[in-house]
Amino acid sequence: MSEKANRVLVVEDDSSLQKMLVINLKAEGYHVVAVDDGVDALEVVRSQRIDAVILDVMLPVMDGFQVCSILRVEGYKMPILFLTAKNSGPERLEGLLLGADDYLGKPFSVNELLLRLARLIEQSKRSSDYGAVGVALDVDVFKIGKGEVRFDQYSIVTHNGLTKKISKREIMLLRLLISKKGEVVSREEILETIWGYSVYPNTRTIDNYLLSFRKYFEPNPKSPLYFNSEPFIFVEKRCTPFHLQD
Repeated sequence: MSEKANRVLVVEDDSSLQKMLVINLKAEGYHVVAVDDGVDALEVVRSQRIDAVILDVMLPVMDGFQVCSILRVEGYKMPILFLTAKNSGPERLEGLLLGADDYLGKPFSVNELLLRLARLIEQSKRSSDYGAVGVALDVDVFKIGKGEVRFDQYSIVTHNGLTKKISKREIMLLRLLISKKGEVVSREEILETIWGYSVYPNTRTIDNYLLSFRKYFEPNPKSPLYFNSEPFIFVEKRCTPFHLQD
């Protein structure tokens, strides 16, 4: 197999499901490494190039949430797709907040998994650091008023000095908007850049992110200095505004 083939790590303790995933991924041309627990998964990532991880949540020794958290803390930014029977809202949110890129509940369509995986890898390859999703921004820390965004740590410091972990989508959206100073950015561009799927979440989702950003960075969210919405704008008053086109 070519050394240029994308390398996918499958972390799944169900042997029959793991075998099925390996067969289908190899048929798509991927180089596949498969393990059945979280500790072995960390060893694989630390010892060889991995372009994407398909990660079960319920694992022996160390669960998928712990694995994802450790990988992100250690600076690994390859896409992570959670594959799990734990498909309720709180579990999905926890996984995304820890830095996962996507979440697919069991039972699932193999074709859907392959499509999602291919698009995650495509997004990653378009960026220089497996996280920017095509957005060039060569800073690890960006200040917004009295707060700051710590891109390399998937965290922020709020306007009142609290340190908080945020989701990878939030990091990606902040990175995109900061990189687009002075440009009009449509919702379609945001959805395509951040989500990258042909089926997008509701555009209301973007407005919800805006509300979160206001809570994080605005001294008075009802009278924003940095995040406006007439139209939806990410703006630092002392810089050129970022305009989001309706």
